[in-house]
Order: sequence, then C-alpha cells, then structure tokens
Amino acid sequence: MSEFDPKPPRRNFYGRRHGKTLRQSQKGYLSEDLGNLRPRGITLDENPERKPIDLAQIFGDDRPVWLEVGFGGGEHMVHMAARYPQIGIIGCEPFINGVAMLLGKIRAAGVSNVSVHPGDARDLMDVLPEGSISKAFLNYPDPWPKARHHRRRFVTPEHLIPLYRVMKPGAEFRVATDIPDYVRQTLEEVPQAGFELISEGKDAWDDWLSTRYEQKALREGRVPHYVTFRRKG
Repeated sequence: MSEFDPKPPRRNFYGRRHGKTLRQSQKGYLSEDLGNLRPRGITLDENPERKPIDLAQIFGDDRPVWLEVGFGGGEHMVHMAARYPQIGIIGCEPFINGVAMLLGKIRAAGVSNVSVHPGDARDLMDVLPEGSISKAFLNYPDPWPKARHHRRRFVTPEHLIPLYRVMKPGAEFRVATDIPDYVRQTLEEVPQAGFELISEGKDAWDDWLSTRYEQKALREGRVPHYVTFRRKG
C-alpha cells in the first residue's frame, strides 16, 4: 500500500496504519475499488507544490461537499452519503483496515457520492480550496489519553486552523466522543480557531448513526457526547 502512504513531516494525530490481517475480500476492495474512489493531487508525491484541487472533478459537478475526518469503519460516512445523495462526501482515514471496511460498505450500499483519502486529513486540507467544505465530522477520534499526547489530538491549532480555512462561513462542524477530557479540550480549543459553539450534550443529531466505536463505548459504560460548532464568517 506504499503508493497511498503520504509522508508529511508532521506529528501524527493517529495511531496505527495497519491492524490485523485483511480478509481476502477486503484486499480485493483495496485493489479493485480504492483507485477509482481516491482523490488525486493530495499526497506530497502527487502534488509537491500543494496546488488547490478541483472538487468538481471528483464529484462531476458543483454539489456541496462534506468532510469526515477519521471515518473508522465507515458506517457513518456511508449512512450520510445514502441519506443525502445530493452532496459529495470525502472521508480521510489513515488506518488501512478501516479503509477496507468502508470500501465493502460502499459496495453493499451502492452509493456513488463518496471519495476516500487513505491518509492524513492535513494533506487533504492543504489542497482543498478555501471555503469549499459545507459540513465536517469528527467522530470518536483517537483520544490520546496521556497528557503528554494531548497535542496530538485533532482539536489543536495544527488541525483546526486548516479546517477553518477550508470550511465555508456558517458551515457546521460536528464532534462526537465518549472521552470527557476530549470534550473539555474541544470546548476550549475549537472556539479559539474561529468556530462558534451551537450545542453540546448527550443528545445526538437527528440524522446520527451510532458507530461501532460508540457501541463499544456504551458497552463499557462510557457516555457519548455530541458537540456542534459553526464556522464564523
């Protein structure tokens, strides 16, 4: 999979790139489907000058584009793509096993309004046009529980400043997590990056689909928390 591995000189906000051995069907999804779904011009090798990409070339028109950072197993992303066929959604996920799971779900659901970047979301945000994203999702991100690792969390300026740049004024940014300290840091740092807090609490969004990570949290007695921000103009 080395041809899809961006190598930015940055601190990782994610953990492993690979997990348990992929099933043969999942290897097939990666070899047969990922090439057509992967946006071009994202990696440093493909776009060393970091020129803005044309989102209309990905989805074939000027539809609204949503972004999911770290889509895990892909169930939320596919759910949103199926529920809102008029939008295009790009998902970023460096964990190859999660990418393979998403590709299987895309096949099963038959959705066509998706694009998959199997790497660091920062590489994508580098080349997204300014003000091009209409909605963004951060669902159950890696908690990096040790205090010395909190700077690796997504809700830090290294990630939030680029996110602010690529989102449209008034665009919605959703965060779901079961880690109280992640909620604390989210509520502290996201507003400082130019986002207005709209709501936060234990009530999920009307179109929310509970993910496998959320179900694991519930089984282990952790309480999900849902936070909504709006990008200021």
